[in-house]
This record gives sequence, C-alpha cells and structure tokens, in this order.
Amino acid sequence: MSTTDTDTATGSDPTGKAAEDKAAGSADERDLGAAGAQLSTAPAEEISVPSMGPIGWARWFWRQLTSMRVALLLLFLLSLGAIPGSLVPQTGIDPVKVENFKQRHETLAPIYEKLGLFHVYSSVWFSAIYILLFVSLIGCIVPRTWQFIGQLRSRPPGAPRRLTRLPAYTTWRTEAEPERVLETAQRIMKRRRFRTHTVGGAVASEKGYLRETGNLLFHIALIVMLVAFAVGQLYKAEGGKLIVEGDGFANNLTQYDDFKSGTLFDKNDLAPFGFQLDRFTATYERSGPQKRTPRTFRADVTYWEGADGKEHKTSIKVNEPLEIAGSKVYLLGHGYAPVVTVRDGQGKVAFRGAVASLPFDAVNLTENVVIKVPDYRDKNNKKDQIGLQGQFVPTLDLSTGTMFSQFPALDNPALILTAYHGSLGVDGGIPQNVYQLDTSRMKQFKKSDGSAFADVLKVGDTMKLPNGAGTLKFEGIKTWATFQISHQPGTGYALVGAVAALIGLAASLFIQRRRVWVRAVTGDDGVTVVEMAGLGRSESAKLPEELADLAVALQSEAPPAPEPEPNPDIDTAQPADPAEGARA
Repeated sequence: MSTTDTDTATGSDPTGKAAEDKAAGSADERDLGAAGAQLSTAPAEEISVPSMGPIGWARWFWRQLTSMRVALLLLFLLSLGAIPGSLVPQTGIDPVKVENFKQRHETLAPIYEKLGLFHVYSSVWFSAIYILLFVSLIGCIVPRTWQFIGQLRSRPPGAPRRLTRLPAYTTWRTEAEPERVLETAQRIMKRRRFRTHTVGGAVASEKGYLRETGNLLFHIALIVMLVAFAVGQLYKAEGGKLIVEGDGFANNLTQYDDFKSGTLFDKNDLAPFGFQLDRFTATYERSGPQKRTPRTFRADVTYWEGADGKEHKTSIKVNEPLEIAGSKVYLLGHGYAPVVTVRDGQGKVAFRGAVASLPFDAVNLTENVVIKVPDYRDKNNKKDQIGLQGQFVPTLDLSTGTMFSQFPALDNPALILTAYHGSLGVDGGIPQNVYQLDTSRMKQFKKSDGSAFADVLKVGDTMKLPNGAGTLKFEGIKTWATFQISHQPGTGYALVGAVAALIGLAASLFIQRRRVWVRAVTGDDGVTVVEMAGLGRSESAKLPEELADLAVALQSEAPPAPEPEPNPDIDTAQPADPAEGARA
C-alpha cells in the first residue's frame, strides 16, 4: 500500500501547461467543496452590509441574534449573572440576611439595590438575558434541525475527481476486478455502520451523524432547562416553618411562618398533607479538630397525605427530604425551646408552654429567648403586661467568665433572664416579631438595691419577680426544628434537560463526522487501481487510522498486486529540456 502526495505546480510554463493545471485545480477544488459540504448544519458566514431601512436592519439583527456565537455569549452572560445571585443575599431566600447586609454596607447597598443584585433572578437585566437566549436558541436550532433532517434523507455525495487532495489518502494496485472491489468495499462499510451507495464508479460512505445529533440535542436541552426554570419560577411555592417537638404542621397558608410563591401559582392549589415532629436527634463530635461538628441530625416525623390519609413514620435528614404530594420537606436547622410556666401576682397561670429560642451563635447554640405575657395581673390585681428576655445556654461553664454556651449539646443547660413590665405594643394591631421584645414602653424590674433584675435558672428552678409581681418556673427543655416546604414543578424537566445536555455535549465533542470514498478503475496495464480517501468534519488523527484499518480490511479481498518490472530498454534519464520532458 502506497501513499501519494498532492500535486503542486512550480516554475514558469511558456507552453500554457500551468494555466491548464490551475484551471483543473480550480475545478478539483470545486469538486472537493461539493463533497465536503454539509458536514455540519452550521449556517454559512455571510459578511454583508444591511440594506438601509427598518427591514434591512431587522433582518441583520435577527441574523446576529440567532447565530451560535451570540447564543454562546448570552449563555456566558447568564452564567455571570448567576454569580451575584449566589454570593449576594437574596430577598426571596433570606430577607433577614439582606437587611443585615444593608446595615453593614451602607455604601454598597444602594448600588446593589439599583442594579437589582438583591433579587437577581427576578431583575429586569437577568430576565432580558434569559429571554434573548431563549429566542436565540430557538432561532438557531429550528433551521439547523430542518437542514439536518434533509441531510439524513439524502445520500453521501459522490467522490471528488482527485482524491489526492483529501487529508487522508491511500492507493494500491490489485488484480481483483473493479466491480468486486467496490462490492467488497460497500459491504465492509455497511458492516461498520457507514451509510453507503455507489455513484460514478466509486463507493461513497458517511458516518458520525450522532455528532450533529448531539449538538442539536445539547441546544434543545438548554431550551428545556430554560423552560423548566421559567415554569419553576412562575408556579413555585415555598415557605418555612419552625416546629417544636410534639407539634405539627398542615399545608395551608395560616401554618407557614413565611411563604412566597410564583406569579401564576394559585394558593388554593396547596396539596393537602401534614406532618408532626415526634423527635429530633442531634449528636456532635466531642474531641479532635472536628469538635462540635454535627454527627447525627435527624427529625423523626409522622406524616399523612389528604384529609383522611393514613399516617406513616419516616425520618428527615439534611439533603434527604420528605417527598409528599409533589412537594419536598427539607430539614434546615434546629434549636432548643425552654418549657416555662409564668404565674402572675395573683398566683394564676398566665403562660405555660415551650418557647422556641433562636441561636445567635451557630457553633455552640447560645440562643436569644423572648417571652411575652400580655394577659397578666400584678399583686394588686391590676392589668399589666410582662416581657422577659435573655439567653438559653445549652452548656454553661462559669469558669470561662462568660454567659455563652461552650458546647451545642445539653451538657449543662441554663436559662438567663431579666424581666420588664409595661406595654408590649401588641394592642395596636401591628404585627410583631415573636422573637423580639420592644422595651421602649416598658420598665425593667429592679432589685431592692436598685440594680437591674436578672437570674440564672437550671431545670426545675423558679425565678421570683420583685415586689411579688409573680414567678417563672423553668420546667424543662424541648427541641425544635425548622423545615422548608418547597413545591418546584419544573425540577424534573430541568434534570432531564441537564442529563440530555451532558449526553449531547459528549456526543458533539467525541464523535467525528467523516466521509470515505473508494474508487476502483482499470489501469492502462489492465491492473485495477484502488484509491481510498477520507474527509472529516474537523482535523483528527483518528481519520487516517480508520482509513488505514478500512484499507487493510479491503485488501483481504483485493490484495496488492506486485509492482511491474522496470523495462531496461526504456531510457529513464531526465531530459535536459523541461519542455521536452513535459511533452514526453
């Protein structure tokens, strides 16, 4: 098997032979262009100045928008736009963090507000990129899909006149008949999943259509993901709920601590289900570099679906949500709820129950405690209101000189409180945060020496308010957990789109579309001359290797013929005159 190189013309030619070769070369290039065309569905680049007028500019703008270059640019901008959505606190996710950020960054906050960085995914600029990318992908994919369908219905193009111009080429002489060579070549190609047909005395074959299929699948999958994202934003519904052990939740608006939904979500479509927190279990690493790291973080719940649904028991863990009625229930965090009993100045129970306290120390779970008692009477039987605030400490260690917890587990729990009396501000009709105490219209209880009243309680201890104002007994401790109930209808489609995008991307990157031609003709000496050449969608070292493998398979049926013996009677010396050589 021998390989020939592409012919090149050099030097001057007064006889006009160079001009003929140039014309023939142009014709060959035109043949090669026809054979090499449509290896991709990418539209041809056209550089033209748009005609004056609205229609010309609109056509030019549409061509630019639907180009793959612009689609990739918009996809890149969309990725960049998601960065501040991940780094900057978002109003729709955690408004408390947004307010804290604004307080800490008084200079940046107004700039971020104007740029919409606190609500990136609903901002005008992010929506504009999203919509333009959607239109660009559709305008790019539709014509390419129809073009690809047309290519699938057509046959591979015939062989170029000069196969030596192709990047992969080989030839040999054989004593097998040309018809037998072509039949064998076609059979070998079909066995290797090439589409083949015989045209112009040569076998034309093509393979690798999955490359373009993968390319189209990737871009269609992007559209699916964009649609899924839009559906998820328009029809989503999610909210949070803090539940103390023994309490439950029913999926209706009145039960949520906070709730937000998409524009098209109907609040009447909330699925009927509920669950009860039976027990929360948390354990922590007690030594080593990972001390205080949670080891067990589990909420045991009883759940039901429908008004009269059967009860089931399960456990909810971090990243292992409960899936029920098309929604997911995620476990977010936990804390402690001291159980207290407050008696007024008359000795009557004014408040009894577990008070959920919010941690301000996420490591050791030192928590703020607020207790509001609006229905209260002092020792003179006059109406009054009591407010108590302080800290709950899971592990108190006075040797450290602080009142902060030293470990998140309940090793040495303590309740540290001070008390106020006056107006809680709950009678004005304005909603209040149950975890905050407004003391602007209240007075702090004082000790007999005039100092501020405060006390440290262990479980079972009772705090007596000054001047017979009442008592507070620390009855026990319960655990609470926070849950997020999320309904995202587009997540399944987004997952399908993401998987399809990965499959399509892999196909477009690792599959090469290529064409192979086999020509067999009878030479002047009566021996068949076989030529094989290949052309790929892109430069690849695998194409020559594949062509060589096909040639070896074909030579099993068309073995190379011995080279003819040179004739000693013919003078093989080069003539001195180049013109004489060309004529000879």
